[in-house]
Amino acid sequence: MNNEVTAKKNAFARFLARKDIVFSAKRYGIDALGAMALGLFGSLLIATIFNAIGLIPFLSFFKTIGGYGAQAAGPAMAVAIAFALKAPPLVMYSAALVGLAANSQGGAGGPLAVLLIAVVAIECGKAVSKETKVDILVTPFVTVFVGGVLAILVAPHIGTLVSYIGKFIGWATYQQPFVMGLAVSVVIGVALTLPISSAAICAAVGLSGVSAIAAGMNSSEVYGVALAGGAAVAGCCAQMVGFAVISFKENRWGGLVSQGIGTSMLQMPNIIKNPRIWIPATLASAITGPLATCVFKLQMYGAAINSGMGTCGLLGPIGIVLGWFDKSYPAAVGALDWIGLLLICFILPALLSLLFAYLLRRIGWIKENDLKLD
Repeated sequence: MNNEVTAKKNAFARFLARKDIVFSAKRYGIDALGAMALGLFGSLLIATIFNAIGLIPFLSFFKTIGGYGAQAAGPAMAVAIAFALKAPPLVMYSAALVGLAANSQGGAGGPLAVLLIAVVAIECGKAVSKETKVDILVTPFVTVFVGGVLAILVAPHIGTLVSYIGKFIGWATYQQPFVMGLAVSVVIGVALTLPISSAAICAAVGLSGVSAIAAGMNSSEVYGVALAGGAAVAGCCAQMVGFAVISFKENRWGGLVSQGIGTSMLQMPNIIKNPRIWIPATLASAITGPLATCVFKLQMYGAAINSGMGTCGLLGPIGIVLGWFDKSYPAAVGALDWIGLLLICFILPALLSLLFAYLLRRIGWIKENDLKLD
């Protein structure tokens, strides 16, 4: 009996090896996650930058192009994951539909839903690929069926879990400015780097003075929400600028641009390998958030989604600046506002992250090439 069980296990192991199905943290937590981040950047994030360019007179066609970014994000992430998992062509192409369904059903947790669901669907598709004479039907059917069912049954619950972050932010918005600045900055900043949508969370909560006014809030509530939007910008900028500067030695100018203006999510595979590399940027956000709310009183009166964008296409700072010129903005804008914007969004995140990273390198918590992007 034992020999029979052993033989079955060996046959299954040979089957997995033949299909290149490898159950490992590296394959799913590093390779697939890293590819998904590139897929997100190549769709939604670059489209968001196009939307910003489209605000310039005579360049509105950029906004037309960028408008398709949200629709393309799910398929782009899923296909990128399929490529990382070395999926056959039919599985890879079918993954696009899985990504669309998972991202749509997942809400603010869409990217995380795509990652988890696409991995399962793609591996199932790989398992049946070229095993029948009607492969052109069986392989896409299995891939889409597994991914579609999981998208319907599982993705909404992933979105619900992520929505609790939004509820926490909603609670923090009404706390004392120091506590609110610290909590919102750290949580939204961390969400920006995780495979979830910080921008969607900010949009859902309405982290903008304009959104608060539209919701019928009183003046003190509007002020608190606007400050929370500023704290969210601070946290997101700290993550992006922080990772960009502390990894400059490993990634040079390409890494500086891809993380500083693209997304800090590119570092998630490295964070999984060494979570300590997340400390410098997160500590920086814990400082810049309260400074934004208590010292510079940085308020967001632009679009709420900009509160969760950080320096991606410079949309966080742009949102604040555009808000200054909104008729609803309650105060005159002076030199201190501009100085605060530069310090909170760019200068302090860079200096603080470099300082904390230096200390962690000295004690051996961060080692050479820990921040190297593939």
